[in-house]
Amino acid sequence: MAESGTTPPAPQQPVAPGGAVAPQQRGGEVGAPAPAPYESLIPQSTGLRALLAPVGGFGVTLSNMFRKTVTEQYPRETVPTKPRYHGRHQLNRYADGLEKCIGCELCAWACPADAIYVEGADNTPEAQFSPGERYGRVYQINYLRCIFCGLCIEACPTRALTMTNEYELAGPTRAGMIYEKQDLLGPLRDGMVAGPHPMAEGTTATQYYRGEVGAATAEQVEWVREHRPDDSTLPEGAGLAAANVPGPTAARMAEHVAGAHRQGGAR
Repeated sequence: MAESGTTPPAPQQPVAPGGAVAPQQRGGEVGAPAPAPYESLIPQSTGLRALLAPVGGFGVTLSNMFRKTVTEQYPRETVPTKPRYHGRHQLNRYADGLEKCIGCELCAWACPADAIYVEGADNTPEAQFSPGERYGRVYQINYLRCIFCGLCIEACPTRALTMTNEYELAGPTRAGMIYEKQDLLGPLRDGMVAGPHPMAEGTTATQYYRGEVGAATAEQVEWVREHRPDDSTLPEGAGLAAANVPGPTAARMAEHVAGAHRQGGAR
């Protein structure tokens, strides 16, 4: 028995035949088998295939060298984009005309380029812009910063923000590249009445989010007629064409792009 205050001697490791120290077995291990050697599941090339393997990666390059070159004559000819192309953003509406944006600012937090600025505000009985309690009072996107990554639309909880196929974004000034809310709102369609107006009677915000609310009801139309008798989206109004007037920034940019098309077509 070791005396108090002294360190017990370390156990001796077993010595294998030939003088080598045998590996010490860990506590709790009972004859663990040695791992099997690695075997590739990809068949190894042989013969001519193995000889040409180092240059096999150039196959795509060599095959395209002999194809006809296609040059898009932009802006004289505009080629349609792919359906899932990430272009200019759009703030969507519900089927009765209320806005989907609730001013939660999640899109601004998700933006890696800090290109989005949002200010939320409370809905009131006299000014109900979206279902629920909040709406986006201020919404700006700086297209000088935007990298069109799509993280903002992934963060949106109500699918209020989506991306269109519009890619012609150009302007002569830096201020003209900052889109405001009126430039981003989607167009009003048949069955919609321009906001603000109350929610459909007897419905909740959850029913709106689930898509259970259809076109504007007679009560909503009557409310707009009482508070805004000259609204162009009323049945007796000027129509959707008069209501869907683009915002000032979007209008100036459209004029600039149209001028570039005219200049390109004159060459």
